Amino acid sequence: MTLSVSPGRSVDLRVQPVDEVLHRVERSFQVRLDLDTAVRKRRSVGARTDRDTWVRIERRSLDKIGDQGWNGTESAARLDGVEQPAWQGCVVWRDSDESAMWRADETEILPGTPIGTAVLSEDPKLTDTWWQALNASLDTLAAQHTRRIATPDTVTITQALVTESIRTAFPGDFDTTVERWVPAHADLNWANMTAPTFCLFDWEDWGNAPRGLDAAALWGSSLAVPALADRVRHERRRDFASRDGKLMTLFTCSKILGPGEHPEDPRLEPARRTAERIVTDLQTG
Repeated sequence: MTLSVSPGRSVDLRVQPVDEVLHRVERSFQVRLDLDTAVRKRRSVGARTDRDTWVRIERRSLDKIGDQGWNGTESAARLDGVEQPAWQGCVVWRDSDESAMWRADETEILPGTPIGTAVLSEDPKLTDTWWQALNASLDTLAAQHTRRIATPDTVTITQALVTESIRTAFPGDFDTTVERWVPAHADLNWANMTAPTFCLFDWEDWGNAPRGLDAAALWGSSLAVPALADRVRHERRRDFASRDGKLMTLFTCSKILGPGEHPEDPRLEPARRTAERIVTDLQTG
């Protein structure tokens, strides 16, 4: 393959050549990819096809593919009442040179434009109709049933992970036990939703997670725009008011304030203030 990376080295598809991967996908789906529309991310590459569909290609190391498999986008196709692009097919293969696999999923074209990067620095000025659609999809998703376990950032979420993440950043005398687990998208950020028509895409990591994970993740992606973060908290206030929602807010804050925190991240102070308030609430509640 054109992609040649030494064992143990991380792969960034924004800079690594993937020509042969793209050619393989074109042959498998019998399409032509429009490279002028290509969106390259660290783990994935996506592009429009000549039959007006979208193909997303992802590379994942074998140690990041658990027992439940690697078919999040495919399995999400059965979710009723959740706004997402219709799934049409896939092709999966093992890398011949490395301990990794490739997966390409073909879906219908998104009904709008992705809102922005994962973390926003400007208010996208979304309509009330958009927020209503977001709420409807998240509420419907949480009412579904699945045996899948969410894998935010490709890591399976467990009680142990929640406790470790929170305790590392916020030591204190409070219970971190999750009470309710519900289906979640598990990668809810501004790069995975469209506007002006709401649609939620990139379902690779969805599955059961503590209630409030999606709301807290979206809030964390909004903290650089205080009014937007406040709107997220208002729209998902029932999640945030729950004990699990408070734990998931701390879980999100731990990623912002943890060992990898960036001193110039504008989210640091609002995350710190919120975390201090929640810790106090959990200790006295």
